[in-house]
Amino acid sequence: MLEGLADMAKNHPGPHAAPQSAGRGQRWWRVMCLTGVDYFSTLGYQPGIAALAAGLLSPVATLVLVVVTLAGALPVYRRVARESPHGQGSIAMLERLLSFWKGKLFVLTLLGFAATDFLITITLSAADAATHLVENPHVSTALHGRELVITLVLIALLGAVFLKGFLEAIGVAVALVALYLGLNVVVVAVGLWHVVTAAHLIPDWTQALTAEHGNVPAMVGVALLVFPKLALGLSGFETGVAVMPHIEGDPDDTEERPVGRIRGAKKLLTTAAVIMSVFLIITSFLTTLLIPKEAFQPGGSANGRALAYLAHEYLGSAFGTVYDVSTIAILWFAGASAMAGLLNLMPQYLPRYGMAPHWARAVRPMVLVFTLVAFLVTWLFDADVDAQGGAYATGVLVLISSAAIAVTIAARRAGEHGWWIGFAVIAVVFLYTTVANVIERPDGVKIGACFITGIIVLSFLSRLARAFELRVTSVVLDGIAERFIRDIAQRRIRFIANEPDRRDVAEYRDKLQQIRADNDIPASEDFVFVEVTVGDPSEFESELRVHGEVLHGRYRVLRLESPAVSNALAALLLHVRDVTGDRPHIYFEWTEGNPFAQFLRYFLFGQGEVAPVTREVLREAEPDRDRRPRVHVG
Repeated sequence: MLEGLADMAKNHPGPHAAPQSAGRGQRWWRVMCLTGVDYFSTLGYQPGIAALAAGLLSPVATLVLVVVTLAGALPVYRRVARESPHGQGSIAMLERLLSFWKGKLFVLTLLGFAATDFLITITLSAADAATHLVENPHVSTALHGRELVITLVLIALLGAVFLKGFLEAIGVAVALVALYLGLNVVVVAVGLWHVVTAAHLIPDWTQALTAEHGNVPAMVGVALLVFPKLALGLSGFETGVAVMPHIEGDPDDTEERPVGRIRGAKKLLTTAAVIMSVFLIITSFLTTLLIPKEAFQPGGSANGRALAYLAHEYLGSAFGTVYDVSTIAILWFAGASAMAGLLNLMPQYLPRYGMAPHWARAVRPMVLVFTLVAFLVTWLFDADVDAQGGAYATGVLVLISSAAIAVTIAARRAGEHGWWIGFAVIAVVFLYTTVANVIERPDGVKIGACFITGIIVLSFLSRLARAFELRVTSVVLDGIAERFIRDIAQRRIRFIANEPDRRDVAEYRDKLQQIRADNDIPASEDFVFVEVTVGDPSEFESELRVHGEVLHGRYRVLRLESPAVSNALAALLLHVRDVTGDRPHIYFEWTEGNPFAQFLRYFLFGQGEVAPVTREVLREAEPDRDRRPRVHVG
């Protein structure tokens, strides 16, 4: 179960780590198929959702969606690919804007919406796959009414694939996308032929549209109001940037400047968006003209499977069954893409924040967690595709809105006046869409809030449980610090922990006298002061750099900067023990104040009850007390 567990403190890469060389990877069009199983699979239900939301206006509303996709989401994510080419997406861009705990809480909130997006992708895709299976005429009688059970089985099979050991099967994705899009080309061609040969369809539609909505401006206005319900068609962009590390770069690419990878990602995003836009426009037009309105309603034969309805209606049961099988396969594999996205995204943040337990570094336990949550979501929504649309759209729209805001800020900071104004307009459009979707379908926010609350609560419980970990990836001493250590190692190694204040002669003289008196140490014994400056206490792990200096001509001081005082001191002591072979001693004075309040200061601000916490960190890091550095408190 814990195979592949990574020790973050030793910089061991986890099972989903990005490729080590920026030049390696797969061709961009093959990686496009990996994200395409998520993006293109929305053709399985998007035309039906559009018809249900917009009725006769479905093609016009879909055209608005396509315009927003190509003129809004695509430029935004092309910029995200440039700014964050390591698969972290827009969340990493926004993370850099905020520090301290507010930055961590903001990222955890976005991760909650990302979890909503990816998990609802799993459950929604599985539910729609079950719908396609149940509506197939060959098995409809035997399976009708068992959509919930079938959906749970499909999710369980997805989890089983990952428990067995899943690697992004790009070859399988290429085959699935090629088959699915090829079959859709056939369905579209036959549908267009029927529309052309039945001369009355287009005039009847335009006449009904005019009678219902009046003029073109009114139609566009209604389409804009309906647009938030169609936001499912915008999925796939976040997955597109998440898989960037797998794109082949130029031979001279580096992780700092992966120019070829960024270029390939832009091709991926553009090609996928154009292909999807063409299919969405044509299929919404065909399904509106060729499928009776009542068939789109819940329980109708075209509900959640409009193109499959056309395949059976105009190409026969055999072709329709092949189409159903391909649709079920790509919808199920869309869940695999979303699961891989979760397993790649969460380790980018939670372990680095100390907000994930040790077992969360292994893939299989996290697969079980995500699978169980997907079971719960499926049960709550009763495997209903339409009911999950609001939660899915909310997750997608929040992430796209955050991406638009991130690139707006990035363009403004870069002094790109025209771009940042354009991105700001796009951000306003997506913020409007998000708010409208939330008002129309508040269930999405409720589900998102549950994920956010769960992530924040579990993250802080994990951070609390891991409060006494060493949390230092490496210790680096400068030349002066190394000389201090070599010199004092010739005698008994004694350090004094000092909280820097004025740093004048009196401060060090008085501190030294106090430590000697409290611990009854003779004047002949030698000491080195150690001072820790707290940087960002919300950070969890970091490299520890130690700088040595001589103050006032006589006092040797080692200066450290770390998110937490106690963990830095413990790491220094263990490092000194390892390089000298002797156990160092460190001397503290007791901290005044309530112990519980002091612990909260340590947990939130990296300071507080330093002496006992340092001793506890050492105890956890070194179980053998005969090798453990000694802590003295007076």
